[in-house]
Amino acid sequence: LDAAAKETQATEQKRQDKYLTNATNIGTALMLINSHRAMIILAAIVGLLPVFGTIQVNGGTNTISSSMTTQLQATNLIAPGSDDATCSFLKKSTFAWLTGTAGMKGSINADHIYVMWLQILPVRCDFQGDDGVVTQYFCSQVFRDTASMAKNEKLDNLCQVWGNTNVNSTIAELAQIAGIRPGEIESFTDEANGTGFSVTARFNESHSVHLANYASFLLQFLLLIFVLSGLSVLRVDAGRLVLGPLRRMLQIVSLYAKNPLAKAPTKAKSSTRRRSSRLSNDSETDISDEESLDHQGPEDQLGNYETEQLISAVTKITDLLRKCWGVAGAGIISSNLAREEDGLTAVFNPCVPGRLVYALFGFAAIKGFDHMLRSLGEDIMVLINDVAAVLHGEVYRWGFGDSGQCNKNLGAAFLMVYRIGDVKEVKEKRDRATDVIFDSVNTEKERAKPSSVIRRRKNRKAATFAASANAKLKKKVMKVPKAPRSESLALSSLPGINTFTDRAVLGMLKTYAGIYRDQNVLNWRDDFRLGAGVGAFSVDMIFGMDAGWAVEGAVGSEYKIDATYLSPHVNMASRMMSACKSFGVSNLISQAVQELLSEQARAKFRHLDTVTVKGSSVKQKIFTYDSRHKGVDFFLFERSAEDADLDAERYTPNIWNTDQDLKAMRQHISPDFERAFNEGRNAYLAGKWDHAISRLEIADRCMIETALDEGFLEYEALGFADQLRRPA
Repeated sequence: LDAAAKETQATEQKRQDKYLTNATNIGTALMLINSHRAMIILAAIVGLLPVFGTIQVNGGTNTISSSMTTQLQATNLIAPGSDDATCSFLKKSTFAWLTGTAGMKGSINADHIYVMWLQILPVRCDFQGDDGVVTQYFCSQVFRDTASMAKNEKLDNLCQVWGNTNVNSTIAELAQIAGIRPGEIESFTDEANGTGFSVTARFNESHSVHLANYASFLLQFLLLIFVLSGLSVLRVDAGRLVLGPLRRMLQIVSLYAKNPLAKAPTKAKSSTRRRSSRLSNDSETDISDEESLDHQGPEDQLGNYETEQLISAVTKITDLLRKCWGVAGAGIISSNLAREEDGLTAVFNPCVPGRLVYALFGFAAIKGFDHMLRSLGEDIMVLINDVAAVLHGEVYRWGFGDSGQCNKNLGAAFLMVYRIGDVKEVKEKRDRATDVIFDSVNTEKERAKPSSVIRRRKNRKAATFAASANAKLKKKVMKVPKAPRSESLALSSLPGINTFTDRAVLGMLKTYAGIYRDQNVLNWRDDFRLGAGVGAFSVDMIFGMDAGWAVEGAVGSEYKIDATYLSPHVNMASRMMSACKSFGVSNLISQAVQELLSEQARAKFRHLDTVTVKGSSVKQKIFTYDSRHKGVDFFLFERSAEDADLDAERYTPNIWNTDQDLKAMRQHISPDFERAFNEGRNAYLAGKWDHAISRLEIADRCMIETALDEGFLEYEALGFADQLRRPA
């Protein structure tokens, strides 16, 4: 990275640190958030309470007006005649009704006019006039005949409304005369079907509307006071029980951010202890939370959104733990953060017992690392990180179900782990898969048999199958080298292990192609310190892989621990990688890995030799995937990260025959070469040295001719001239 990029990164980090330490008070944010919630609750109460009123009889509405109309209609029905006695009765009843309902307070002297308009049908008496509107007649004839009319201005106002009404008067006209809104007038009609007897009355409900508005305003105001009071109580409790501890935790995080080696501040139990601690030599550590954290300078004060900052800090810490310790340290983290049955946290113990796991182990190393280290000095870290970016990306991408993990870096070498699972987990999954497979087979057979046959053979079949399965399992277990604690398991018996292994090996091969395609890695070819500036240098890697068990856990003490894997299979993977230099290949896999590959993948790996490794007397085959980068333009096959992820997700074994990277790095291999090499290798293993030398020389010639014919070795042709002149 250049100086400008480093300075920009440092400036951004300082800005984030300043935001962390100079945030405002969280109380305001908490009050704001709770206020929003309170407004929602308030709106829900105000909006839902009226809905509950509709559950009552008549929906909780005021039925006085409709009841009075119904009462007058009943009087109208019991006086159907038109004789003088009937009309006199109806007139007096109507007068009494109007007198009782004209004013809002039950009197025509009321300030508020309640009855605006009244019509009684059919017309059969003189007081009904021609259209049945009786309010105009009573105001002009009856009320004006009273002795108090001249002295009562209220009656004059009443008649001012009634005297201007007729059968054609609309609600809007009545509202204009009375000086109110049309929506405050309601009309009620009670009609006897088929008889022509009906009563229609229009009432002024403005008083009820005003009263309802006042009650609604009072309700909302009281609810607001109640909610704000509750928020104040909640804020006090939140500050005492939540915000205070959070603030102290964040200040501790800030303290360690400035000085990771600082001792943890302890809370004093009494003022006496605080006074005595100031006199002791350990006064810097035995201080109270208030003194060590709350009484800090302005640049150390924390506040607004402490919860967000705490989440961010914890996320960063856990991310660092995950990236530093990898999958091997997962047990350490979970064991120390887990809670016990009594709810207390577990005692801090980084050196937890190890676990026996099954996995594929791979080693990758940068060739010529000593030369790079001496030439680049401190810039070697940049080169390693460029290579790690390619390696880690492919390992994580092609690992099945995120199983691919890069455990550690050993300078020039990287340890890759494709974790299958611990012993108990793997065996449980295998047993469940076996049950599913055999249950489905048995189900199909049972469906094809009559029920009577099923019942007769059920017990006998189960006993026979169990005995056969146990016998086969015993034979299989005896063929597998024993792991510690007799936890032997044939990995090839696991369902889906072919796909798991194929993808792990593909991650290794894709890394090989990636380092000759990634521009950051390719730029090192032009570094004058490495290749004198003429492009004579290239970053090359070698790979080794083995499969088996390992002990996963922490190695170290209470002062320093290292999460790692301990196993002969890890050592075997390292030896495979180192042997690449002796055999002149870029990758080697053990027989244990080759047996777990799919048929398509096995066909592409060449049996290179049969060897015995140091510390073991067991012979095993070693295999390589023939890969060459010279003369191959891997950048032509570059795919976006999204497309590469999609290729990994859609993996099928056919990828070994179609993938452009795999085909390009193996394009110098021909069937004639494979046939000649296999014959020479077999003769070599059989001790037929002369025949082995002859066939292997032919294999060399076939490979060179193929590469020259295809144009892969044009710039290297002179170096192979002597070999091409030799007779076949």
